[in-house]
Amino acid sequence: MKRKFSNSWKASVQPRKQRKYIANAPLNKKQKFMSSSLSTVLRKKYARRSFPIRVGDSVKIMRGEFKGKTGKVSNKNVSKGKITVEGIQNTKKDGTKINVLFDTSNVQINELNLDDKKRLEAINRTQNKKAEAIKKSQEKK
Repeated sequence: MKRKFSNSWKASVQPRKQRKYIANAPLNKKQKFMSSSLSTVLRKKYARRSFPIRVGDSVKIMRGEFKGKTGKVSNKNVSKGKITVEGIQNTKKDGTKINVLFDTSNVQINELNLDDKKRLEAINRTQNKKAEAIKKSQEKK
């Protein structure tokens, strides 16, 4: 029987193989898939297009019933690949409220939670790489 997940797999045009790769990926790989685009202000500030979502980030919902609403990420389910946003809930018929699950591709990060040292290091690394690339390109000219 074939292994469920292969680290050497590159890509496929077939959607069924792409879905299988994501579904059978271990949690440390799924963590990387849970990225979301940055707002235009943050793109210019951090010189990056997207960032992995973390609890505490402020996000804006871009698709669906709650489009345009903003809130902080309150929970993150890596196995499902979904997040919940504070203050956004659906009411069931019996009156109880449940949190709405959002896919990370349907939200945009407006404000980053910078409490984590590892995240700050990642931001600094990317900014330093961009600065070095700019210097090299200017030196060649």
